[in-house]
Amino acid sequence: MESWNSTSGGTFILVGILDDSGSPELLCAVITALYMLAMISNGLLLLVITMDAQLHVPMYLLLGQLSLIDFFLTSIIIPKAVTDFLLKDNTISLEGCALQMFLALTLGGAEDLLLAFMAYDRYVAICHPLNYMIFMRPSICWLGVATSWILGLLSALGYTIHTMQYPFCKSRKIRDLYCEIPPLLKLACADTSKYELMVYVMGVAFLIPPLAAILASYILILFTVLNKPSNEGRKKALVTCFSHLTVVGLYYGALTVMYVLPSSYLSPKQENLLSVFYTVVTPALNPLIYSLRNKEVTGALRRVLGKWFLPTQSTF
Repeated sequence: MESWNSTSGGTFILVGILDDSGSPELLCAVITALYMLAMISNGLLLLVITMDAQLHVPMYLLLGQLSLIDFFLTSIIIPKAVTDFLLKDNTISLEGCALQMFLALTLGGAEDLLLAFMAYDRYVAICHPLNYMIFMRPSICWLGVATSWILGLLSALGYTIHTMQYPFCKSRKIRDLYCEIPPLLKLACADTSKYELMVYVMGVAFLIPPLAAILASYILILFTVLNKPSNEGRKKALVTCFSHLTVVGLYYGALTVMYVLPSSYLSPKQENLLSVFYTVVTPALNPLIYSLRNKEVTGALRRVLGKWFLPTQSTF
């Protein structure tokens, strides 16, 4: 069978969930609506955090970074998938596939580590409130953000270079919404068993320690919250932590099934559903989960929109 790789060029054909559905037009409309919701909600949250001075604190800096990641993650995948479906052209160049994989892995890795750092932020805020501005001073906050991005970028670079070095067989159909490692390796002509084992081990190493740190943080938070004398303070802490844990559950749940469980557990259609879940459903829900019950965010939103849309009153 004829093989080709990054040195010979070529194109892939993305056969995603839109091409393997009983009602593709309806599914396309739902995905497009979720994409627009993700763009508007994350963009609005970024705007509010940037413009409102009362939100210029570590917790909302990290939340802004999460919205930025979600904004770009869904943007590098969904518009192409929807456009390809509408134009009936599902091809993607090998270079475009490599770039899409690199960007998705960078953003996914950065979000993975950022969620752990956000759990540390909540742990310090609730368990050590008097030392919060010491443990979460700007230098530490930006170091955590930079570390998340750099480690995500480096791991993505290694994965992308290694994956795209394989020769691919004549069948160029990637049965996924976008270029991901598992479906690409199924097209390789060479033996990928050792690399698949490495991807599995690295996936476990990249996902499990941050998840363990998050769970440890929230166990300590729970003990602290239960001992709080104030019901109001206890309720506020629990609401904040519940929103974060919901996001963590949505994100880590999908990625754990994708990258930690053996690939034989999932059919291509199930892998497609999970891809849709963490590339458009989760980014659309994250800002809503964080903001709907957060009085500081909703108050800041009213202040920012009020400055723009309410007429200024002249005084005489």
